[in-house]
Amino acid sequence: MSEWQSEQLAELFLRDVRGAIPGARLQLAALSHILKLWRPAPARILDLGCGDGILGRTLSAVFPDAHVVFADFSDPMLKAARTKLGQASHATVVKADFATPAWIEAVGSEPPLDIVVSGFAIHHQPDNRKKQLYGEIYRALAPDGVFLNLEHVASLSKSGAELFDEFFIDHLWDFHRSNGGTQSRQSVAANFHCRSDKKENILATVEEQCGWLRQIGFEDVDCFLKVFELALFGGRKTTDHPLP
Repeated sequence: MSEWQSEQLAELFLRDVRGAIPGARLQLAALSHILKLWRPAPARILDLGCGDGILGRTLSAVFPDAHVVFADFSDPMLKAARTKLGQASHATVVKADFATPAWIEAVGSEPPLDIVVSGFAIHHQPDNRKKQLYGEIYRALAPDGVFLNLEHVASLSKSGAELFDEFFIDHLWDFHRSNGGTQSRQSVAANFHCRSDKKENILATVEEQCGWLRQIGFEDVDCFLKVFELALFGGRKTTDHPLP
C-alpha cells in the first residue's frame, strides 16, 4: 500500500508542502501559456494523479468550457479535490490507479482527450511503467493533443541532488515560519529527510523522459522549465502514427 493512501500523509502534504513548492506560480503560468498556444479550445482535459486538483482547477479557469477529469488513486487526495472543486459542473472526479493500464477504463478515452497534465505523480513509478504510461497517454490523446508533465526528476549528479534538497528545505522552512511555525531549520530538514514517502520516489532524468516521449511519437518535445529537480516537460501528438 502506498503511503499516499494514508490520510496523515495527504494532510501533511497539503498543509506543509504544497504551498512551499518552489516556483509554483511560474510553473502554473508556463503550463497555461503553452496550452493556450498549442490547444486553445480543448473539450476534454485529464489531470492524471491530480492530488488536490491544483493543475486541473487552474486549467478550468483558463478553459471554462472544457470538461476536466480529475483522477488519482489516493482517497484522501480525491477527497481534497472534491472539497476544493465544490459544485463545479464541468468536472468529474474518478479513482484511477495509473500504476496499471486500468486507469484508461476508469477515465474513459471516448471522446479522446485534448490535454493530459500530471503534477508530481508519475515519478513514483518505475522507469518501465513510466514508458508504458506515456504510451497509454499518447493513445488516449486526440490528434494535436498535448501532454505536459510537471514532475520531480533526477539530478545528473550527487552534488546536484544535495543542492536541490537544501534549496527545497529552505522553501519548506520559509513557508513554515510564514504560517507561524516555530520549528528550527534543522528540525524541518530532519523531517524532510525522514518523510515516509521518500522511499517511493523513483526518479528519472528529464533528458531520459523526453527521449522516451520522442520514441513513442510525441513531437515538439522539450523541457520548458527546470529549477533543480522540478521540471515541466512534454510534447504534442501532431500525427497519429502507430507506436513503435
